[in-house]
Amino acid sequence: MKLIPSVLLVLYATAPNIADARRRGASISSSSLAFNPRRDGVVTSPTVNMKVNDPPRTSTSSSSSSTPTNDVDVFVVGVRGGDGGGTATMSSEMFNMVKAVVGVGVLSLPAGIAAFGDAPSAAIPAALLIATIGVIAAYNFSLLGRLCAITGASSYRTAWENTIGQSTAWIPGTTVIIKTFFAILAYSMVLGDTFSALFSTFGMNVSREKALVGLTLTVLLPLCRLKSLASLAPFSLAGIAGMLYTAGAMTVRYFDGSYANPNAGLAIDVAKSLRPVIGTKGASAVFSSNAFILICMLSTAYMAHFNAPKFYLELENNTIARWNTVVASSFAISILFFIGIAAMGFSTFGGACNGLILNNYSTKDTLMGFSRVAVAFALVFTYPLAFVGCRDGLLEMMKVPKEERTDAKVDKLTYMILATVTAVALKITDLSFIMSFGGATLGNALIYVYPAMMFRSAVKKMGAKATRAQKIEVHLATIFAAFGIGMGCMGAKMALGKL
Repeated sequence: MKLIPSVLLVLYATAPNIADARRRGASISSSSLAFNPRRDGVVTSPTVNMKVNDPPRTSTSSSSSSTPTNDVDVFVVGVRGGDGGGTATMSSEMFNMVKAVVGVGVLSLPAGIAAFGDAPSAAIPAALLIATIGVIAAYNFSLLGRLCAITGASSYRTAWENTIGQSTAWIPGTTVIIKTFFAILAYSMVLGDTFSALFSTFGMNVSREKALVGLTLTVLLPLCRLKSLASLAPFSLAGIAGMLYTAGAMTVRYFDGSYANPNAGLAIDVAKSLRPVIGTKGASAVFSSNAFILICMLSTAYMAHFNAPKFYLELENNTIARWNTVVASSFAISILFFIGIAAMGFSTFGGACNGLILNNYSTKDTLMGFSRVAVAFALVFTYPLAFVGCRDGLLEMMKVPKEERTDAKVDKLTYMILATVTAVALKITDLSFIMSFGGATLGNALIYVYPAMMFRSAVKKMGAKATRAQKIEVHLATIFAAFGIGMGCMGAKMALGKL
């Protein structure tokens, strides 16, 4: 665990070692970084929980202001930031960043622990893994902001263009689109399970399949066809409120012992496969290869990195020191939140944890029933925001000009995507698989591999002007990239083996 303080030290140490210089592109305003395109070409900028949140900018084109004409014009050595920035205070940035990181994916983490253990002590090494992966994710999140300071980039894609080149910018663009598809797929899966359980609470026997299809046709489709999503922005706050309530409710249920006896109390009302199973595989079970499933699920859970440039440029007086403070604080809060949810869910149900931990709780459990309502409400109204990121990203990749994006054409693509997502969600019922496989492939690339590649290229283009600290940091970033590739390969193999 010496890795955690070491990485935190690097995170804070980067700022003092950087000499003052004027950052290129400081005139970019925060309003120009909105990530939610409307059908009419106007953009809005709600911060929505993705993990579905904050639909990323996936445009295949970039403005002339963010495209370098030569390396000397773009790369400014020793940038400290702070010359441009936006209007967001540090406290508001922390709140929005936590909201972006903490998403519905956290509800699958107990199943990640259950993949290798079934005794309460397994939660101890799991907590250490959650903290370690969280610190590494925070470091790379910070690195992306610092890349924007160095290159003058305004998005994940333009950071790639300014460091590696425009010809391969389709790689991160495609990755983000597919990752967004996985996000809305996870939404649909959770909504199907949640609404089926809510119907049961009211005495109605509605299958997961019927609930999902009915919800898609009557609610999700009309919302995804809206021309403007600005009216949905306030509902993004419901996401973090729902997660906070859920964490509290799970804690109450663990300590009051309502599910302690699998053959009594509230546990008797759930299927046998979902009742608590406490075994003997404790802390030492973390050395099992199945632990890679949890590791890769965390790559999805912490995924908010495609929006790091937006957060950096919206921060008021965005010096590197202030930026690192915001990132470190936000991820520290998120880490504690993740550990709490994962530990409470796993400690209550042990090896029986479902891919969506809410499924383990009885439909007659009023306390958890309100949790289902909160989660369902948040997901329904944030679903379109993630959906638009996927749909408009595809339109950009297909190079469809905005003037040709008629209502009929956009609606046709909406039907196709929504039908595909729903069909896959009906077939795949294990949310933990989507989280682990998506994290092993796309999540690891966006968090660990791509930032390291961009930073390495940026420092190389600086040449002799790069500081010694930056050159050393390239090696650290490369180590994390290798870590991401290795964990990704193992995690993808283990996730596929669970099918």
